[in-house]
Amino acid sequence: MPVYEYHCEKCDKSVEMIRPMRDADAPVKCEGCGQSRSMKRLHSTFATTTGGGGSQASPAPGCGRCGDPRGSCSM
Repeated sequence: MPVYEYHCEKCDKSVEMIRPMRDADAPVKCEGCGQSRSMKRLHSTFATTTGGGGSQASPAPGCGRCGDPRGSCSM
C-alpha cells in the first residue's frame, strides 16, 4: 500500500499514513487538533524497482539523519 502525507493547516502538524489508493482522499483526522477539515493531502514522489533482473547502480551513500549526500553530519 502507498504512503500518503497529510498536513493540517490549522495546527501545522504533518503525518504520514499507509492507506489503500481508494482511501487516499478520504478524510483524515489530525492527531494534533482533532480536525479533519483542515487536513490536506500533500503531493509526494514515489519509487519503483525494475523487474528485469538487470543490475542498477546503487545510489551514493548519504547521511541517514539529514539526507546530506556527502555522508554523515554532525547532527
